[in-house]
Amino acid sequence: MLKESVRIPHGSIERYVVGGANYRPNMKNNNLIRFVQSLVLLPVITSSFSMGELQNTKPADAVLAKINIETEGVSAFNQAKAPEVLTKASRAAAIDAYFKERNMPLAGHGMKMVEEAEKYGLDWRLLAAISVRESTGGKFACKKATYSAFGWGSCKINFKSYDHGIEVVARNLGGNNPNTARHYADKDTKAILQAYNPPSIVPRYADQVINIMNAIGPADLGTVEALAKS
Repeated sequence: MLKESVRIPHGSIERYVVGGANYRPNMKNNNLIRFVQSLVLLPVITSSFSMGELQNTKPADAVLAKINIETEGVSAFNQAKAPEVLTKASRAAAIDAYFKERNMPLAGHGMKMVEEAEKYGLDWRLLAAISVRESTGGKFACKKATYSAFGWGSCKINFKSYDHGIEVVARNLGGNNPNTARHYADKDTKAILQAYNPPSIVPRYADQVINIMNAIGPADLGTVEALAKS
């Protein structure tokens, strides 16, 4: 039995030759590698839309197009993870599309917002909508503080980056900062917004942010239930 190395696009595998026949002892591992590689390419639109039709489709609708994921050898794993990947990707795409259409600097930070919202149990649209209400998506970020697109701390707190600002605000709104938990912990979205900017200061603040959230996309965007309805 001879062993030889065979190069593949992302590394190499060992191939054993026995009596002229190829023997691959790690086929399951190879299938898993192929599956993981396919996730890097998400989302891949596999429907038969023309480019013109895609350009005329609303961003929140376009991201609901079917996605093709290779599942050979890992179907059970894929069935458990693919819906989660699709949900995050479609929501991030909806946020970024909203920002890009309006030339807002926070375009490209959609996935970070989705991930931090999920981490702290927040509505996936909340962080994006607050940034729009407070600074027009970073276009008019605080001048006295760095990367402050949320008006957090009355523009007196600096952040290392926009991603850092997203992390800090999400942690606080999720009630995970002991210093601010009394304001935000165990509250629904409207109550969080009323604590963020009380009605006594800005009477319609919560409603304004919620309207922006609805413009970004529906609350259940990308879920299995939403796809079933489409």
